[in-house]
Amino acid sequence: MSAPTTSLTPPAGSQPPVRHPDAPAPGELLGAHYDQCFGCGGEQPHGLHLETRAGEGVSVTAVFTVRAAHQGAPGLAHGGVLTTALDETLGSLGWLLRTIAVTGRLETDFVRPVPVDTELHLTARVVAVHGRKIYGTAVGRIGGPEGPVAVRAESLFIEVKVDHFIENGRSEEIDAALADPDQVKVARAFEVNP
Repeated sequence: MSAPTTSLTPPAGSQPPVRHPDAPAPGELLGAHYDQCFGCGGEQPHGLHLETRAGEGVSVTAVFTVRAAHQGAPGLAHGGVLTTALDETLGSLGWLLRTIAVTGRLETDFVRPVPVDTELHLTARVVAVHGRKIYGTAVGRIGGPEGPVAVRAESLFIEVKVDHFIENGRSEEIDAALADPDQVKVARAFEVNP
């Protein structure tokens, strides 16, 4: 017997998203949440190195340049890497809600191939919130914010406390992150969510 699939459609009673009063201002660079993150961390040599900026409302934008290390088929981005870029962008929405959340479900549509050396312009926004569930949508466009759609996704993120990572992560990385006062300060600040 398989587990039931979680719907990506917000249920009745969902609330519109509300930008936290302490959220970064529109246009502000959000920065990496962890320097070893494959999506946004600067310490990953073949990572995506996404730089995400706060948008209007509860939205963000990011730019990802596809490199040779990101290819699947010759000269084209790997679908899993494109999905990771969408996931990372959607995950950055937590900065605007001041909530720590993890991916519960992500459904990706691949609309057109993305060649190596292409700039993929990503946008993501929160659609609705229902308890700990955060529903989002994202789009990746080739060559600019108005370029043709290459990938899109719908997501469900689940709000968690920082203890989720402490209890489930590998101890050496957790210890290193907990030794970094900036990491702890950000994580604990997000724990207070009025």
